[in-house]
Amino acid sequence: MLSAAAVFICLFGHLGAFGLVGPDEPRYAWIARAMARTGDWVTPRLYGQPWFEKPILYYWAAAPGFLLHLPDEWAARFPSALAALLAAMAIGWLGWSYYGEGLDFPRAPALLAPLLFSTSVAAIGFARAATPDMLFTAMVTLAMAAAAHVLRSARAFHSDSDAGRVSPRGDTLSLPLFGAFLGLAVLAKGPSAILLAGGAIGLWALATKRWQGAIRLAHPLAIAAFAIVSLPWYVLCSVRNPDFLRVFIGEHNVARYLTPVFQHQQPFWFFGPIILLALLPWTALLWPVAREGLRLASDRSPNGSPGLFFASWAIFPVLFFSFSQSKLPGYILPSVPPLALLLSAALVRTLSLPAPSVRRTAAALGGALGLTWITLGLSALHSMSHLRLVPRGAIERMIILSASVAIVGGVLVAVLGLAGRHSFVLLSVLLTILCLEITGLRILPSLDPYVSARWHAQFMRNDLRPDRILTYHLKRSWTYGLAFYLGRELPEWSAADPEPALVLTTPQGLEEMIRLGRFRGALDEPDQGILYVPALPARRQ
Repeated sequence: MLSAAAVFICLFGHLGAFGLVGPDEPRYAWIARAMARTGDWVTPRLYGQPWFEKPILYYWAAAPGFLLHLPDEWAARFPSALAALLAAMAIGWLGWSYYGEGLDFPRAPALLAPLLFSTSVAAIGFARAATPDMLFTAMVTLAMAAAAHVLRSARAFHSDSDAGRVSPRGDTLSLPLFGAFLGLAVLAKGPSAILLAGGAIGLWALATKRWQGAIRLAHPLAIAAFAIVSLPWYVLCSVRNPDFLRVFIGEHNVARYLTPVFQHQQPFWFFGPIILLALLPWTALLWPVAREGLRLASDRSPNGSPGLFFASWAIFPVLFFSFSQSKLPGYILPSVPPLALLLSAALVRTLSLPAPSVRRTAAALGGALGLTWITLGLSALHSMSHLRLVPRGAIERMIILSASVAIVGGVLVAVLGLAGRHSFVLLSVLLTILCLEITGLRILPSLDPYVSARWHAQFMRNDLRPDRILTYHLKRSWTYGLAFYLGRELPEWSAADPEPALVLTTPQGLEEMIRLGRFRGALDEPDQGILYVPALPARRQ
C-alpha cells in the first residue's frame, strides 16, 4: 500500500500547481480542447488549421477531460500521469515475472521498479507535461513487456523464477498485445515506435544470436493487431488531408532526424548527461547495474539473462537518437522504464552483498539525493536572477527549505546505510516525496505568474477586458499560452495598425514602440515578465 501511495503522489500530485508552460503544452492542449468542442476526431487543428506535428493519441486522451469540464491543467496533463502509471505497472510486472528467485528479498524488484521510476526526475517531470512523450513511452513499455513474455515463452531467455513453467502457447495473447501496444505508440508519436522496438529487439538478438525468437515477434497475429490499431486513423487522416503524409512523415520525422531544420542541434554525447539527470536521485545505482553487466559479459552463457533484453531496450533509444540532427530530452524517455527495472534489481542484489558494498551504495544515494535538490534549486535561482523576473525573497526561502530537507535527509540516508540498516532505501523514497510536496504546495504556485500565461489571462479577463489584445515580440511560450487561456489567437501588432490596442510585449519591444512613436509615457519594470502597453494608433497620412 505504501508503494502504491508513493507512486500515486509522485505521478498525480499537484498537476495544476502551475499553468501550462512552454510553447508545446498550450499548443497541444488547444488542439485537444478544439477536438472536444468541434467533434472532429480525425484532423488535429490549431487555430482552426490542420496541425500535423504529432499524431492523434494524445489529443484523443486529453479531449475527454475538456468534455468533462475538468480544470484545464488536469485535462491536459492527466493523460501523461495515467500513462506514467501504466509504465510503472508494466515494469512492476516485469520485476515480478523475471526477478526474485535467489534474492534475499524475493519479489522486491516488483515493488522497487515502479517506485524508482515514479520518483525519478524524468517521470515526475514528464508525468506533468501535456505532451505525447509519456504516452509514447508507456505504449512502448507495454509493447516491450509483451515482447519479453513472447521471448520467454519461446525459451529465448529464462527468468529467475523458472521459465520452464511458461507454455509456448502463452504468447497467443502476448503477440497481439505486442502489436496493439506498438500500434498505439505509433499513434502517439509516429513510426519511431517501430524503429525503437525493432532496434532494441534486434540489438538483443545480435548480442545473443537468438534470431529465431526475435523473428517470432513478427508473427501475423502481431502484425494484424498492429494494423488494426494504427492504420485506420492514418488512412482516414490522409484521405481527408492530402498533405498529411508529406508534412508529418517528411517534415516532422525524416527531416527532423536527418537535418537541423527545427533548430534542436546538440552534440553527439548530449544524451549521456541527460540520462544521468533523468534518473536522479537514483543515478548512483547505475554503478551496480554496470557491475552486473560486466559479470554477465564474463559469463560463458549470458544469453539466458532477461537483463540483457532490458539493457538492449534501454540502450537503443539513446544510441539511435544520438545520431539524430535534432535532440530533445524527451526523445530518450523510453529508456527510463527499463533502466528503472535494472536499477531495482541491482539495488536488491547490492543489499545482499557484504556490508562495505551496502555502505558505499547508501552513501552514494544520500549524496545524490541532496545533490539533486541542491542542483535544481540553484538552477532555478540562477534562471530567475538572470531573467530578473521573480522577486527572490519568498521563493528563495522555499527553495532553501527544500534543499535543506534534502541535505539533512541525504545525511540520514548515508548514516542509516553505514549502520547497516536497509531502511535507507525507504527513507530515500520518503524524502523525495517530501521535497516534491514542498515544491508542489509552495514553490510552483509562487512561480506560476512568472512561467505561465494563466495568471495574465485571468487578470485580463477579470480587470482589463479590452476588445483588442495584440502581442509584439513575445516568446512563443507566452504567445501560445495566452492564446490558450484567452481562448483565441492573438495577432501580432504592427506599426501600421490604425487602431489603439493593448499590446503585450517585452522591454525590448517597448523600446522599439517608443522609437516608432507609438507609445508615450513610462512603465515600471514588470514583475511578471510581460509589459501591458497601450499602443497609440498610427498617424493617418
